[in-house]
Amino acid sequence: ASSGEEPRSGSPGRAGTGTEPAAAAATDAAQLDTAEDFEVLEEEEEEEEDDLSELPPLEDVGRPPAPPREEDAQPPEPGAAGEPQEWLDVLGNGLLKKKTLVPGRGVDSRPQKGQDVTIRLKATLEDGTVVEEDPALTFTLGDCDVLQALDLCVQLLEMGETALIVSEAKYCYGAQGRSPDIPPNASLTLEVELLAARDAPDLELLSGKEKIQLANRKRERGNFFYQQADYVLAINSYDIALRIVGSSSKVDFSPDEEAELLDVKVKCLNNLAASQLKLDHFKAALKSCNLVLEHQPGNIKALFRKGKVLAQQGEYREAIPILKAALKLEPSNKTIHAELSKLVKKHADQRNVETEMYRKMLGNPSAASTPRKCKDKLPWSIPWKWLFGATAIALGGVALSVVIAARN
Repeated sequence: ASSGEEPRSGSPGRAGTGTEPAAAAATDAAQLDTAEDFEVLEEEEEEEEDDLSELPPLEDVGRPPAPPREEDAQPPEPGAAGEPQEWLDVLGNGLLKKKTLVPGRGVDSRPQKGQDVTIRLKATLEDGTVVEEDPALTFTLGDCDVLQALDLCVQLLEMGETALIVSEAKYCYGAQGRSPDIPPNASLTLEVELLAARDAPDLELLSGKEKIQLANRKRERGNFFYQQADYVLAINSYDIALRIVGSSSKVDFSPDEEAELLDVKVKCLNNLAASQLKLDHFKAALKSCNLVLEHQPGNIKALFRKGKVLAQQGEYREAIPILKAALKLEPSNKTIHAELSKLVKKHADQRNVETEMYRKMLGNPSAASTPRKCKDKLPWSIPWKWLFGATAIALGGVALSVVIAARN
């Protein structure tokens, strides 16, 4: 139930293919809607007592492992012509294997990262159930537009080669699977034939409509990774979409196309900030929020996330006015209410702690320890310091007289 995303008819791993099972579905479905990505603001699971009924919280997770590096994948050893090749352990961890069924045209015909490739695909479960078939699937190699298993292995295929790829769930649909046909933690066997490879289109020559469509595909892929709690790859996809939107153009766009490109940019920046906040990349998240607010000063999600970033850094004094501004724009938003109430309390506690600390540092005595004035002190009593001073002056005068008399 992600925005603008197609149902399961696409390729394995394409953005928004299918819905998540059971508990994950209830959580992730609320993150996106058809109006705008992450329309309902998400809330961290910090205080369960907060009323966040309108906002099912995302599960907080640690940093997901980085995607395998391209250089880790070793090319297969060439065999005899027409002879099926043995299994190649692509990453050296036994989780992703490739075997050539029909040899291709040689190593020189392998596609390069950044090219648009077209493959024939058939995906099956371990029991032989076919869950995907696509006679001509096209994607940009290396952009994580499809399953990682495909992105990593297609770059090892020769033109015309047909290969089997056996992948553990880690490089497919992971622990969530894809309802209803791919169960959680399911391994897949992918039969792949490399049909074509060509350079990606020149961004400067794309029409406004083409640029919008391309940027939205990358953004939707980022949404898919966000729902999978793979925030590193989500950030990668949003960055690619932003590069597409921000690229120079030799084609004139209509005002409507310009406005739609700006809308895509704002969505990507908001989603980018959400992903960066999940990884505690506060400085980057703050920059993303500020970029949104430069274009749309009243963007509620950007205001909310900026307040969250500042709060995470302990900057309650700066965060509270920002959340108040967001609440003024949408007074009925319970999430902003809850966050603002929490921050006001934290700020008050912080001020009390600071006040006590300063009092101790300056050594200010408490009221109880202040000495009381003597109640029976007579109004005509002369302070002892005055008496001591007067006596000293008198003695000094006598001594001076003696000295003068002696000289005379």
